[in-house]
Amino acid sequence: MKKILVTGGLGYIGSHTVVALQNAGFDVVVIDDLSNAKEDFKARIESITSKPIDLEIFDLKDQVAVKEFFKTNKIEGIIHFAAHKAVGESVQKPLMYYRNNLLGLLNILESMDEFDVDNFIFSSSCTVFGQAEVMPITENTLTKRPESPYGNTKKMAEEILEDYSAVSGKNVIALRYFNPVGAHPSAKIGELPVGIPNNLVPYVTQTAAGVRDFLQVWGDDYPTRDGTPIRDYVDVNDLADAHVKAIERLLSKSNKSNLEYFNLGSGEGSTVLEVVKAFEEANDLKINYQIKERREGDIIEAYADNSFAKSELNWEPKVSLRDSLKTSWNWEKAYRNK
Repeated sequence: MKKILVTGGLGYIGSHTVVALQNAGFDVVVIDDLSNAKEDFKARIESITSKPIDLEIFDLKDQVAVKEFFKTNKIEGIIHFAAHKAVGESVQKPLMYYRNNLLGLLNILESMDEFDVDNFIFSSSCTVFGQAEVMPITENTLTKRPESPYGNTKKMAEEILEDYSAVSGKNVIALRYFNPVGAHPSAKIGELPVGIPNNLVPYVTQTAAGVRDFLQVWGDDYPTRDGTPIRDYVDVNDLADAHVKAIERLLSKSNKSNLEYFNLGSGEGSTVLEVVKAFEEANDLKINYQIKERREGDIIEAYADNSFAKSELNWEPKVSLRDSLKTSWNWEKAYRNK
């Protein structure tokens, strides 16, 4: 079996991707520093797939540790998730985000060169487009300075990868996903943010579970159909499937160029209040929410044109928003009742 390194593999999207990789027949090794993940997710993943995971716990900013890992592991490809990811926190702590998200990436790329690893999948984001002027967003939409330092680390990382792939000949795919939601159907893994959630759906589920007194809706004065921001919500299991297809594309040398970009979204935009209503209807619940002032770093709207991913990756989102909101709630209930 080909061995794939997944950095941040115990996190939200990472853990679901590890499941998908194992189910597709890959041998998986995970690096995670547990800064935004729980170590018991290793056992949770293994209970789903009935396959073992090699787990290494260290910080990718530690260059010596990164090189030692590559020295003792023969890796065929890398899927790089590990990064801080909270928009609001990044505005308050920009240097922490630049140091963590870029230094870890540089250490990985240097070891790719030294230890002859040719295939790299980067966990990027629609934040690289900032507030796009035209919807939906395609791969050809111009990138611009994002609204937050978090988004800017993704844009800067893409620029690093562009320069790196041009001179190294390494194969790189940047997957720009929109807003991940949902959980594994088993309810054994799902989104588990540390502290107060920065993403909408875990804030909704924690409010429904009584962990939060109310949901904070950041602004209702945006120029949208109900005044709240519009986002494209795509199921995490569909995203995991896209990562498998992307690494298979590189391993089979089916890529058309050294560096490729794919937008991963449902292709539809939903407002914050529409998501709240859909959650209530899907799970027969009422959510207590309060309108607050706009949050710094947020944009008005973003949703994807996913036609290129459909045609080139043979990928298509299969899980509806309603079903994603059901699995999110099932995961929250299962975790709180453990």
